Amino acid sequence: MLYILQTALELGLLYAPVALALFLSYRILDIADLTTDGAFTLGAAVSVTVCIAGHPVLAVPAAMAAGAAAGFVTAFLQTKMGVPSILAGIITNTGLYTINLMAMGWTSTASLLRQDTIFRMFQATGIGGAWSEILLGGVLTVGAALLLVAFLGTRLGLSIRATGDNRDMVRASSINPNFTITVGLCIANALTAFSGALVGQSQRSANVNIGTGMVVIGLACLIIGETVLGRGSMLRGAFRLCGQHPLPDHLCGGPQLQDHRGYEAADRHPGGAGHRGAHPQAVGCLPEAEGGNEKGGTLRCWNLRVSPRPSTPER
Repeated sequence: MLYILQTALELGLLYAPVALALFLSYRILDIADLTTDGAFTLGAAVSVTVCIAGHPVLAVPAAMAAGAAAGFVTAFLQTKMGVPSILAGIITNTGLYTINLMAMGWTSTASLLRQDTIFRMFQATGIGGAWSEILLGGVLTVGAALLLVAFLGTRLGLSIRATGDNRDMVRASSINPNFTITVGLCIANALTAFSGALVGQSQRSANVNIGTGMVVIGLACLIIGETVLGRGSMLRGAFRLCGQHPLPDHLCGGPQLQDHRGYEAADRHPGGAGHRGAHPQAVGCLPEAEGGNEKGGTLRCWNLRVSPRPSTPER
């Protein structure tokens, strides 16, 4: 029973970046990226090949760089050549089959039975004992998730989140949606290749069909997670699941909104007093459902730069 629990935890942690990648591409960017299967295999193939060359630590960033390149090709087909997103993913996935074979030396299987891996090196330190692979996989996966959350809170990350919600509004805000789509797909496929690299080194082998059905598995994990935790913030859902109080809105708001306190909108005043006190970087502000008042209430604002409307004198 303990062995089954260890195996389930290890595989869940190693495959978790695929769910993060699909969360970014499918749920945030609203793009059905079918490059996932090929990018996962590409990450495993590059990782195993670099490990055979004697560099197990460098194998992980090398696999992520290869996955980002695959995402760039998919984004280029969509944004520059006008190919639909599903067809662009199919084209890239088909081309990756040959590239994966080339990465593994034109063989369908590559083995690491006599080579060092990051898991074997970490196990040699004696940290974690029998749980060493789970511990290392958990640290790497949680670190990747935290970095993704931190990135989505930056200006570029907010632009990516807004692109999936309203592309026309992003374009009207002088932000190039083609650039945000390209960056988002590169990061998503880098996460997929990162998962493939970890799985390849954990299983000490890679084959050309290792990523078959990976997009289905990732979407299933995403749907199950949203069902259990809800479609709000992951942190808010985790706290709610554990019976704790939800986090404040300014820490885990919706996909495109952030809280800005102390601002008031013109529509709140019957005389149409203009955009008094408007946030200088807000596209639009909405009053919160709770706790709002006529003056100095809490607003939820788009974190994009626009020029405020001119004030009009009250009659």
